Amino acid sequence: MAIQAHLAELERKHRILEGELHDARRHLSTDDLRIAQLKRRKLMLRDEIERLKLGTVGTLH
Repeated sequence: MAIQAHLAELERKHRILEGELHDARRHLSTDDLRIAQLKRRKLMLRDEIERLKLGTVGTLH
């Protein structure tokens, strides 16, 4: 169950970053570097989520 809790936390963080990215894009004063950083962090979380999901599926079979 620890993996499921970690996965849920990563998905929560991903949703938060998605909201931050949306807000950053709406404000014209946000620089491109900030947007790139948010995108990078969001992609890193997505990759980790996918690795965990694949690892979990692999251990269930």
